[in-house]
Amino acid sequence: MSILAVKRVQALARDVRFDEHMMHVFLQDGRQVSVPIEWFPRLRNASEKQRKHWRLIGQGIGIHWPEADEDISVTALLE
Repeated sequence: MSILAVKRVQALARDVRFDEHMMHVFLQDGRQVSVPIEWFPRLRNASEKQRKHWRLIGQGIGIHWPEADEDISVTALLE
């Protein structure tokens, strides 16, 4: 009997958007992860302008909001 080896691909972010209650993270592989902003008090309390000012960390392994002092890893969102 053979065992199929499955290579695990790391999920990487490519874009982030917000609506009134949710944060939507778009991944490079086409998936979208949506989570309540309520889970992240710093983002919840940030202005719309501060939420829009983000950058990718490590080519997409995480997202950083400098004005809100928040960092979120894609792996944490998927868990």
